[in-house]
Amino acid sequence: MTAFTQERIQSELFEIINEVTGIPLEEIEPDKLITDDLDIDSLSLVEIMVSAEEHFGATLPEEEMVEFKTIKDVVAFISARSS
Repeated sequence: MTAFTQERIQSELFEIINEVTGIPLEEIEPDKLITDDLDIDSLSLVEIMVSAEEHFGATLPEEEMVEFKTIKDVVAFISARSS
């Protein structure tokens, strides 16, 4: 399995978020709040997580997804699961 650096995970996750939501890449930042700052609804978040699971080969349990507040939280979670 390919090891993903946090920088690579972040960059590729930004691309997934952009594809799913249409949010411009320059507006997506690690410390932004997923729902408050980026206005990503729960349906879009599930779509992002499913794409991320497929892309990174990491299982993202739905019950843990609700704990993610920022993009950085998601990156850290994927990083821990895909190494």
